[in-house]
Amino acid sequence: MSLKIDKALVSADWLFKNLNNENLVILDASISKVIAGNEEISTYNKQCIKGAIYFDIKNTFSDLKAGFPNTVLSPKEFEESAQRIGICKDSCVVVYDDLGIYSSPRVWWMFQLMGFKNIAVLDGGFSHWKYKKYPTEYLENYPSKKGNFTASYQPQRIKFTNDVYSAIENKTILIVDARSKGRFYAKAPEPRLTIKGGHIPNSVNLPYTEIIENGMLKSEKELKLIFNTLNKKKKAFIFSCGSGITASILALGAELSGIKNHAVYDGSWTEWSNTEGLPIKK
Repeated sequence: MSLKIDKALVSADWLFKNLNNENLVILDASISKVIAGNEEISTYNKQCIKGAIYFDIKNTFSDLKAGFPNTVLSPKEFEESAQRIGICKDSCVVVYDDLGIYSSPRVWWMFQLMGFKNIAVLDGGFSHWKYKKYPTEYLENYPSKKGNFTASYQPQRIKFTNDVYSAIENKTILIVDARSKGRFYAKAPEPRLTIKGGHIPNSVNLPYTEIIENGMLKSEKELKLIFNTLNKKKKAFIFSCGSGITASILALGAELSGIKNHAVYDGSWTEWSNTEGLPIKK
């Protein structure tokens, strides 16, 4: 029986129960946090959930020709890359990362952007899976048949610099930055050494760490309180961060809160601060 996901988040218990389902695809989307420009992660002798396939955000599922990190692929390129790792139209995808909740929501958002809904993030990631003593193995390149995944691009899910610039004075849109308060107010340095400090004018700060507790997302009740308090006037959300990774955590939190009118600024602060002539607040 084909698995169907009705929420954007699943538990380790749920995944273990369905581990042998024929249409389940588990993706390990781990990356390292940005520290002085280092975002690479070694897959050599890397432990993973049993049967997981590595989803390489940095080198396979980002546009390496783009001027900024983590730029999303075109729908055609994404479709072909997803097919190569065996993802099909009827796959049920669960994505996780090594840091609890960090890079996996980015993958969830990319699939949403490509019109694929049967995907969820594993709450607590690999660390919680190990805590539950569920089966692990060393990561391998599983020989999988080519999938038949097809992309159905949803442009409302993504925003570009011109969109964000237009949104600054738009009273129906709220721009929310997922970086730390120190980075938002230029009191702490950016991890990418060439990036200026500050934030987009009229944006507000919601550090992604405020919706996470002990490596897991806060409850839906807590998430609703956070997002509804932040956005009392029910504006559309545009989420931003350093380069589109942690903005996707806020997008996931908003989705779980029942909020549908949200998008991610793909270039985020890295693109904004490096684009000549754009206003910066500190």
